[in-house]
Amino acid sequence: MKEGTPMPRNAPITKRTATKPARHRTTKANGNLFADLGFAPLESASLQLRARLMAELIRIVRSRKLTQAAAARLLGVSQPRVSDLMRAKIDKFSSDALVEMLALAGIELEVTPHATRRVA
Repeated sequence: MKEGTPMPRNAPITKRTATKPARHRTTKANGNLFADLGFAPLESASLQLRARLMAELIRIVRSRKLTQAAAARLLGVSQPRVSDLMRAKIDKFSSDALVEMLALAGIELEVTPHATRRVA
């Protein structure tokens, strides 16, 4: 466009700066997000287990279209506790509490242990 000519209203704004593309370093995941984030092996295993249990409880509440009050009655906890669950506040739940809520929801768990690579 000529200098002094007004830009059309919907014209895209572009910069004319020479920037180098950002260099990103990727690391292959090992299947446990918490381990990948640097948590200690035992803590990352606990966090991964609780995350999976919480995800299943959230899926149940959503698939049954339960209100938080109805979910609280089903799971034997208070409504604020269900709110914490639905917001995935993992630090507020033990594995035992999550397993108990799943049992109250009529879900039977099957545990299949498997060997993992030992970390020094």
